This record gives sequence, C-alpha cells and structure tokens, in this order.
Amino acid sequence: MASTSLMSRVAAGAVSVVLVVAAGAAKEVLVHDSFGLASALRTLEPGVSVLMEPGLYEGGLYVGGVSGSPGWPIVISGLDPNNPPEFRGGGQAIHLSDCSHIVLRNLKVRGFPSNGMNIDDGGTFDTPAHHIVLEKITILETGPHGNHDALKMSGVDDFVVRGCRFEGWGGSGIDMVGCHRGVVEDCVFAGKEGFEQSNAVQLKGGTTDILVQCCLFRDAGQRAINLGGSTGLEYFRPRVDHYEASRITVAGNRFIGSMAPIAWVTADGGHVHHNTIITPDKWVLRILQETRDQRFRPCHAGVFEQNLVVFDSRVGVFVNVGPGTSPRTFRFTGNIWYDLGAGRKPQLPTAEEGAVCQPKLTFGANWRAGGAVEPADERLRSVGAGGYERPQRPN
Repeated sequence: MASTSLMSRVAAGAVSVVLVVAAGAAKEVLVHDSFGLASALRTLEPGVSVLMEPGLYEGGLYVGGVSGSPGWPIVISGLDPNNPPEFRGGGQAIHLSDCSHIVLRNLKVRGFPSNGMNIDDGGTFDTPAHHIVLEKITILETGPHGNHDALKMSGVDDFVVRGCRFEGWGGSGIDMVGCHRGVVEDCVFAGKEGFEQSNAVQLKGGTTDILVQCCLFRDAGQRAINLGGSTGLEYFRPRVDHYEASRITVAGNRFIGSMAPIAWVTADGGHVHHNTIITPDKWVLRILQETRDQRFRPCHAGVFEQNLVVFDSRVGVFVNVGPGTSPRTFRFTGNIWYDLGAGRKPQLPTAEEGAVCQPKLTFGANWRAGGAVEPADERLRSVGAGGYERPQRPN
C-alpha cells in the first residue's frame, strides 16, 4: 500500500515547492494570447512563472526536455483561478515530454479528440519525467470514444494531481502507465452522456506506490478505479515484473454509480479502505486477470476494509471473480453493508471479519449526487469516507 511517508514526501514536498516560488518570484512572464504563450514556452528555465490571462488559447503545445530544479520549478498557471484560460483546438492541449519540476495550475482544457493533457518520459524508460504537479486543472469532453484520456501519464514519478476536475472522456480520466510515487487527491471525476468512459483512474504497466484519496467519482466509467489493467509488454516501466500494479492505496473517496467502483486487475495487493460506495450499477468490485503472460502472478492479496457500501437490487453478484485469479487471498474486514431494498448480506470470496449490515444511516441532501451518507451511530463513524484521516504532513 502507499504509506504515510509516501504522502508526506510527495504531496508536502510539492506544496513547499510552490510556496518557495511564490515567495522568491525569480521571474514572471505575463501572456495574453497563444502567440505570447508559445514564445514564453521557448524560453523556460528554473524559477520562471508563465502567467496566462483569461481567454481562449490554441492547443497542440509541446514542451520537451525542459526542467526546473528543486525549490525552483517552472510554473505555467492561469492568472485568475476563477476565470482560467481555456485551451481548444488540436489533438491535445499540452504535451510535456521528459520534463521535471513543472507545475501546471488554474487551466481549463475542452473538447480534444486525442488526449486532454499528456505527460511522458519521452520513451526513455530509465529517465522518467518527475516532480510534476497539476493543480486546479479542468479537463472536459475528451474523446469521446476509444483510448483517449483526459490525462495520460506514462513514465512519471513523484507527482501530485490535486483539486482537478475531469468530465467526459473516452478511455480514462487519468491513465497511468509505469508511474511511481504519486498522489491523486481532492479531484472530481464525472461521467458525461455520450462519452465511453472505461474508467476514471487506471494504474497499470508497472505502476507502484500511488495514493488516491478524497476524490468524488460520479458515474465515472465501467470501472471507476482500475488497480491494474492490460498493458502491452513493451510499454512496462521500468520493466515487466509479475504485476500490472502494486502498492496502491484508495482511501477516503466517494463513489456514486459505475458498473464496478473498484476493480483489481492482474494486481499485487492494493489497499482500499475508508471509502463510501453508493449504488453501483452491477458489482461492488471485480477481481480479474487480463494479462496472461506466464511472468505474471494471479491477481491476489487485495484488502477491502472499513468501507461503507450502499447498494440496491442492481447488485446481484457482489464480487465478480474472473478466471486465473486468487480470490481467497483477498481480505475483507470491518465494512458496513446497507441494502436499500431487501436487506441482503453480501456474498464475498472469503469470510469477512467485523462486518456490519443494515445499521441506521443518515442520508444528506442530494446524497445520490454527492455521496453524503454517514452511519447514524457515532461508534460506526470511523467507517467510510467520513472516517478517513489523511496522513500527516511534516512541518
């Protein structure tokens, strides 16, 4: 699972970087149109902040081999967070390739057919992109079908995606291939009619040490969280091992709808805890093996605990188990299960310890849209998203 030290090292470090630049303000470049932005991007260096005035900007921007430095990142930001500049036109808005110490903030991206944003290592698997921060980015209407992602990340280490909104996409809201030591937090993933939306967050291709916390997933694809996936062997970073994903933590999130909110796919472990899951369309979770190469071990050893699950008659099978997996290595403990209809108890691959079924719940206003459901009994309020405590960050 992603540890407290991971959260502290990645997320807190990213915050300190932004504050240093704000205080030091080595150089600020103000731009008000696409021509000015393109000119500014050709002269990037550590400590430069490119500040974009509100308005429409042309997409198709490529930034390759550019790096800030520790304490002096390169910042590309909308000047007014309440009226962010909007990218339109082209295959994708921004492509960062083989970059490091870059902050993107207060930007909007709309209507790109390929990807909204693309961040990768330039195909050099031994030198990943690293120390990338995306904050308050809105990516709308990507695709709408096929492998076209709102945010595509390949070979990116030590990153933070914070306070972003993803609405309507073809493949993934965030697609990670071979990414390591990252945090996705306080984001919204919302499905949109007419968009395929395979999943909201996909972690595959050797992805490890990722924390997804305190996000809202609303009708966010067939699998809202895909712990693993199916990756061509040539794309694994840094190399093919025995899993698609390992040491993934999903905590403090609220899920509304989706065919299956959680799917483990050719994964090594994974800790899913203190989430609130409301009215899945078919399954609560899935355990699958989609990568059949003999080097891969069966999907195994996931932990599902302290989650609050509210379901109805659409859930006939609670856990969809595919062939070639090891479902009996999974552990279920301390979850709350609440049937809106007949009061059914869940049928799981292994016996659960400390399960609570049909306790009294408090349903907040518009609970089907925002996930505001909590146990009425104070003794049970440590369960679900409301009971999640974020890992402490160092001073």
